[in-house]
Amino acid sequence: MTDVERLLRYALTPVDPPSDMTARFERRLTEVTDAALDEIAEFDPAIVRSPRRWARVAAAGVVAGAGAGTLVLVRARQKHKRREALGLRAITRGGHEVADQVRRRLER
Repeated sequence: MTDVERLLRYALTPVDPPSDMTARFERRLTEVTDAALDEIAEFDPAIVRSPRRWARVAAAGVVAGAGAGTLVLVRARQKHKRREALGLRAITRGGHEVADQVRRRLER
């Protein structure tokens, strides 16, 4: 085996992520989604004349939607790994969890 082959083999060895990486990612994603939902919840329709305010709410809507969608996928993957649900059922259950979380957050 040449030095180049050995170096490539060493460089391309799979590396397992830290065990708490998924939990940290989910926690940060939840924080970002919650902040966007807070921005939407604080929106006052009486301030229609301020285009900056509308832009902030629109951006918060995009962030909340992207965050919630990603959370659905993360939770579906966790359920799939734990063998609680497979395929579309895992996505559906993850979606229900996130929808309940968003609903509770907006009702405050």
